[in-house]
Amino acid sequence: MLLAVDIGNTNVTTGLFRNGSLVATRRATTHLRATADELEHLLDALLRLDDAAFGDVSAISTCSVVPNLTAALEVIAARRERPLLIAAAGTVPIAIRVDRPTDVGADRLVNALAAARIHGTPALVADFGTATTIDCVAADGAFVGGAIAPGLELGLEALAARTAKLPRVELRAPDRAIGRDTVSAMQSGTVLGYQALANGLIGRIRAELAEAAAIPVADVRVILTGGLSSAPWARAIAGVDAIDPDLTLKGLAILHAEVGGGQPLELGLPT
Repeated sequence: MLLAVDIGNTNVTTGLFRNGSLVATRRATTHLRATADELEHLLDALLRLDDAAFGDVSAISTCSVVPNLTAALEVIAARRERPLLIAAAGTVPIAIRVDRPTDVGADRLVNALAAARIHGTPALVADFGTATTIDCVAADGAFVGGAIAPGLELGLEALAARTAKLPRVELRAPDRAIGRDTVSAMQSGTVLGYQALANGLIGRIRAELAEAAAIPVADVRVILTGGLSSAPWARAIAGVDAIDPDLTLKGLAILHAEVGGGQPLELGLPT
């Protein structure tokens, strides 16, 4: 059994892969200063929710944007005597055609790998999390850059925290863009505004990828992932081919299969 661990700034997300299939996912709040003992306790508790234990895990595959927790997971893997594969520019098996490959977030590279293997190329992945990242995969499967914007929830939290009278509001698209009260006005500006941001960025980037590959725009695959990808406002984004909240976890399993010698995965990969 493979344990995939996606360590983000907001959440630690885990996926259990048994016999090549994703059988369980769990999500917990990220504690940026957690010790190895605390992280081990968290992972053990998440495993127990699915009647599993570290003893059942044969290997661990991870991508992390929190260096402290990456180091903690290395300690855990060593004392549990489990092989650990860490996604990075040097381990993800795709070309990285950007100015500074080692600066690219590991989660972005894993998303690009998963998009190429599962959905085909060229493709872009819009990951709606703490930050919104758009990761671009060229026709030959190379990661070629993308865009980064503040996440939707981050924007709402900033409005509430940095203003005296604006409240925290439900993350829901209003019926009209013209708000008749403070709450609906904030929902319009944040949710509808963010939908417009996503539509604009995706449309422009998709056109650039299509031009580079000399293909119609419609032939560039658009995949949504991340914690907010299943929200109704996200489903209304134009031109989306697939919504896969578990894309990063699947990418970690693909990475393990291709680099770590793990079992081939039952993910509907092209033959």
